[in-house]
Amino acid sequence: MSHETVYAIASGKGGVGKTTTTVNLGTALAEAGKRVAIVDTDLGMANLAGFVSLSPDSMTLHDVLSGAASVDDATYSITDNIVAVPSGTSLDEYADTSPEGLREVVAELRDRFDYVFLDVGAGVNHETVLPLGLADAVILVSTPEPAAVHDSKKTLELTERAGGSVAGLVLTRTLPDSDISHEEIATRLETTLLGTIPEDATARESVYAGTPLVVYEPDGPAAAAYRQLAGDLAGVDVPDAESTADEAIELGEETADDSDTESAVGNDGEREAAHDDVSSAITEAESDS
Repeated sequence: MSHETVYAIASGKGGVGKTTTTVNLGTALAEAGKRVAIVDTDLGMANLAGFVSLSPDSMTLHDVLSGAASVDDATYSITDNIVAVPSGTSLDEYADTSPEGLREVVAELRDRFDYVFLDVGAGVNHETVLPLGLADAVILVSTPEPAAVHDSKKTLELTERAGGSVAGLVLTRTLPDSDISHEEIATRLETTLLGTIPEDATARESVYAGTPLVVYEPDGPAAAAYRQLAGDLAGVDVPDAESTADEAIELGEETADDSDTESAVGNDGEREAAHDDVSSAITEAESDS
């Protein structure tokens, strides 16, 4: 396994697929048997709150950072091997947070999970810069569009100022017949090209279906690219589409008699979201990426 286990997924510009990348990398590694935690560190404009079904009194990262809850209280099991720590959406809760507490949160999750992905907000502010320095490495996400690439340069500079390091660049929504050199974009940013995610019509369909792309259309080009990226990042074999489908069938057969059962708490103490709630919730999270 790579010595880098905590990754900040960042972009200088919104709408480039940052949250989608976070969700699919995490899901792919979870399918490979790794224990994964996804943390929404965008304290001001949270979008992973939709990843779980939250009631008005549900605990979030905001409560943890204000000292009102533990990390366990705000950790929600999504499915096998993957949990989410969402931020709240209330401005009042945001005002009570102390972003510096994120350091302890990351340290605790690092000890408990194989991989931790920090979904970082766009823009320039303290809570955006802080995760860039806390992570072992930062993954820049951008489309090939000039404006997005330009903003990625700013994020790279912010990472350096925060004392962090950049693992490399992931380009999303790439086109096979484009005359744009993806390697040249990475070279201009003075970083490594980690991978490209091709434009895929099923990506938007997966958002509205409320399912990560690697599960919704596992044999599609974008899903295959995310699995390849996850495998390269972690140095592990990520199950291919056929293996994932076979496991899903077996799981369905084994749990058919338990289909009406909902668990409030996961095996390791994390709160567990009901399957139907997760389906609709992921739609909200990914559509904001």
